[in-house]
Amino acid sequence: MDVIVIGNGGHSKVIQDMIRSLHYKIIAILDSKYIEHKIECEVNYAPIESIDEYLTPEVRVVIAIGNNAARKKVSNQLSLHSEQYLTVKHPSSVVSSTAFIGAGTVVMPNAVINANSIIGDQCIINTGAIIEHENKVNNYSHVSPNATLTGNVITGEGVHIGASVTVIPGISIGNWSVIGAGATVIEDIPAFSTAVGCPAKIIRKGGDVIAQ
Repeated sequence: MDVIVIGNGGHSKVIQDMIRSLHYKIIAILDSKYIEHKIECEVNYAPIESIDEYLTPEVRVVIAIGNNAARKKVSNQLSLHSEQYLTVKHPSSVVSSTAFIGAGTVVMPNAVINANSIIGDQCIINTGAIIEHENKVNNYSHVSPNATLTGNVITGEGVHIGASVTVIPGISIGNWSVIGAGATVIEDIPAFSTAVGCPAKIIRKGGDVIAQ
């Protein structure tokens, strides 16, 4: 399979390795930092706006951008159909046969997604993250390395779960909220909030609709 990667930062480097480990071929890496087209080692480097030059019915796309709002913005700009995106699962990840993973989501090395969990579109399940049974992780969310969502947790759109966070069963985290690294979440977190600490306490509330 031929693949176009959108973005070429540090997060993208990891995804590029994952794609190659699956024996797919990266034909183009597109990023707004590129002004002119160039070719290195048979890979095209070009601005995102040039995607139509490389996109065919057989080619799949991965948005390899770590920032949730930026990933949503690019997704909206591209206006691709869900079947045009590649969902990337590292060979070392463990994904239940009853779990669902949405279009364009990436599941990093050693991540675990257990029974009946639902992962939305364009999410990042990062290295060593654990998504236990019956969780629902909505679109554009990022579960950082070694974070654990225990059973029946719901995260809204664009939620960022920091590294090594633990969320106890049955918790809901509202749209576009951020949970700081190492926090333990024992109460629901409203939308557009930032929470840190053990137990997690809200240190910021409120915000605007992000990345329309």
